[in-house]
Amino acid sequence: MNAKTHRHQDDKFGKLSDQNLSEVIEMALSDRVSFSHIQAAIGISSNEVKRLMRTHLRRGSYVTWRKRVREFTARREFYK
Repeated sequence: MNAKTHRHQDDKFGKLSDQNLSEVIEMALSDRVSFSHIQAAIGISSNEVKRLMRTHLRRGSYVTWRKRVREFTARREFYK
């Protein structure tokens, strides 16, 4: 990731307060909260949530989270 791209992401996530950032991460890690619920509550898209999670989680944690999210999507449409 180059510095310009990283700065753009920081600008996007910089608009979120520390509390909102923690809330998004907590909601995204929850198996019961969908991306559409996060978008309604916080106003960021599923792709933005994924970028935020990639930025703020360790690589292994992010990979595990994405795998779990994909499995839920395949099983239940009301999950992420």
